[in-house]
Amino acid sequence: MEQRTELFKREQKWGLNTYLYAPKDDYKHRMYWRDLYMPEEAEQLIALISAAKQHNVDFIYALSPGLDITFSNPREVAALKRKLDQVKEFGCRSFSLLFDDIECEMCAADKQAFSSFAHAQVAITNEVYQHLGEPETFLFCPTGGVACKEALVSVKSAARNRHPSIEEVSSVLKRPPVIWDNIHANDYDPQRLFLGPYKDRPTELLPKLRGVLTNPNCEFYPNFVAIHTLATWCKATADGGQRDVEMGDYSPQKALTLALTDWLQEFLSADHPGARLKKESSDEEPMQTDMGEGSYVPGPDENQLYTAEPLTLNDLKLLSDLFYLPYEHGPTARAMLQELDWLKNHTEWCSRARQFDEMCEAVVQMFNRLSNAPNRSILYDLYNYICDIKSGVGLARAYVKALGVKIRHELRLMNDDPEPWGFRGGLSGEFQRMLPCHRNRDMFRHPPITEVYCIRPYCPVDKVRIAAPQMLLSEGETSPSPDCGLVLEDEVGLCGYALALTDAKQAAAKIQVIKCMLEDFPSLMTVQVLPRVIDSSPVKRMIGQLLASIKSSGSKGAFCELRQSDRRMLDFYTKLGCFKPVKVAGLPQDILVLGTSL
Repeated sequence: MEQRTELFKREQKWGLNTYLYAPKDDYKHRMYWRDLYMPEEAEQLIALISAAKQHNVDFIYALSPGLDITFSNPREVAALKRKLDQVKEFGCRSFSLLFDDIECEMCAADKQAFSSFAHAQVAITNEVYQHLGEPETFLFCPTGGVACKEALVSVKSAARNRHPSIEEVSSVLKRPPVIWDNIHANDYDPQRLFLGPYKDRPTELLPKLRGVLTNPNCEFYPNFVAIHTLATWCKATADGGQRDVEMGDYSPQKALTLALTDWLQEFLSADHPGARLKKESSDEEPMQTDMGEGSYVPGPDENQLYTAEPLTLNDLKLLSDLFYLPYEHGPTARAMLQELDWLKNHTEWCSRARQFDEMCEAVVQMFNRLSNAPNRSILYDLYNYICDIKSGVGLARAYVKALGVKIRHELRLMNDDPEPWGFRGGLSGEFQRMLPCHRNRDMFRHPPITEVYCIRPYCPVDKVRIAAPQMLLSEGETSPSPDCGLVLEDEVGLCGYALALTDAKQAAAKIQVIKCMLEDFPSLMTVQVLPRVIDSSPVKRMIGQLLASIKSSGSKGAFCELRQSDRRMLDFYTKLGCFKPVKVAGLPQDILVLGTSL
């Protein structure tokens, strides 16, 4: 109620004059359309209609009976009339019937009574329109793709398969149409928000329309930009003249700047509804604090105290760029994507990487300043979205930084075993990944596995079941170094291990043959898994932990030995990416050495 009343105030201030009431949170608008409003519900609706009138806003009550109505049943038509008569008694004088977002099939009774779905909708709409006394404002929204196509079939034929013009549509409807614009609608994707300007709608449409309705974001406060820029568009003129706006023909970027400038004042307003509550006078004594030692001041090499900086217009411009429009990213977002793509495919990129990192840091700082803005109501509507974009930018930032280091095993962003908070989308995401054009853009190439594995430290009792780490050229077995042994188990039992020697010299039999190699790769690793382990994620985790332990011991590199015939492990190390072949003279032809620098 409070948000809708605030919307009426904004409409009046910005020169808009219509509000279509068709909310998802009113079950009696759609699902239970036959039910009359109870006294408490009626009281709220009456107050809302009255508030709209106070701000010179035409309140249009919409009803959506299309989910389950039988068009040919007189009792259904009577229920529809009875419901709208009740709302008319509340003081409402403008109405709408909506048949969007429903199935296109009619029931058997309706198929016998009507020649088409469009015929059924038009028949019941005309009857209701006449019953209400032919109100001055009465909107009708047909089912997309069915009624519209049937109504405009003659127009399409005349237009020779091109999109019909507004004039051609008007000639069929015998009146100027009202456009229902979904450019800022986000109800189809809860992870998206649209803060870009109203755009790509030529101002030449203005004199040819009965009106424009925008269906914006589900959240109230983020709709400031969508509605503000629509109001600016409505004030523009097609011939480039001026009409109540400080610009000629409509400019989306200028309109966006105007909207963000006004929105910034709301962010910074502590008096706005929902802002932080001011301290009220009280008889209670304030909490006493010990000020004997004074406030803490960090040293020059210590973390500095966090202080919240005020939100700026540039922060809101960045926010808008990150959440722009359904088919378009803002300029900054496009630049970040282009930079990331370039950095992935080039090697000489230090300066470009710094530029990308600065862009990412700007997003983090924008997030911090938004989080500390005085107006909490706007923040609450935005918070989930800005948290999500900050997380995504953080992943990209870490990925670019990891590209600049040699230790590829530290690059965990693209692994096949994501944590649950990184693998988003739920069942909907799973369906999308099964469709064309989605898998090639996934950050995580495989969904989480259902097999459960246990990784535990190597114990002395494991020695009888596991071959100790030894070089293929060694004289005998040697126990793994401390903290350098891991065992993999599944529901059946032991199924793999990863062991290491931080100093491989103790196991080397032909030290002269591999002396040069041990200078660069002094540590030895050996990894084996049974064929029943078809998922590589737990093995990658063991190798990552093992390499971290080896590095902490002071070693600057590790190597592993494989026989050319062990194609399974050879293929695994190749896909792992961080191990590269090492040429060692004097080794038998069937032995291959792979190494990684730490």
